[in-house]
Amino acid sequence: MGFLSRIRRLVSGQTNLVGGIDVFAPVSGEIVAIEKVPDVVFAEKIVGDGLAINPKGSQIVAPIDGTIGKIFETNHAFSIESPQGLELFVHFGVGTVELRGNGFKRLAEEGQVVKVGEPILEFDLAYLKEQVESLLTPVVLANMEDIRSLDKRQGSIDAGKDVIFSVEL
Repeated sequence: MGFLSRIRRLVSGQTNLVGGIDVFAPVSGEIVAIEKVPDVVFAEKIVGDGLAINPKGSQIVAPIDGTIGKIFETNHAFSIESPQGLELFVHFGVGTVELRGNGFKRLAEEGQVVKVGEPILEFDLAYLKEQVESLLTPVVLANMEDIRSLDKRQGSIDAGKDVIFSVEL
């Protein structure tokens, strides 16, 4: 476990991480290797390991039961933390931050407690396809120092219904 994670857990009264957690698809689509995202920050796992999804549909939902940490002002990305301390970061597309929120609508708020499948953001797929370099949507583990193992899935997935990876803490 990383030093900052330990301090944060100590201050909040949280216990050490234990057990396994299934992470569900935050968006419907096709699973793609994280290394294929055309953004070095994700492809080289600088922010954490995970995978990407080539999205379809119109909503991004909660991939785990937890508390929404941060929703970016531009509504293209958010973080969420499970009660066990698993921290995830979901980032829709590459270049979406430059759209200043166009093509996105916020459906949930920071600090809100959500269950798997509850809507967080809405997006206009047709508009976004015309505006950005890539729609690949990374889903990454922000606290890799706490992760013992990561079992990634493959194939087509439905938001809130299919597991995209399992994490052992």
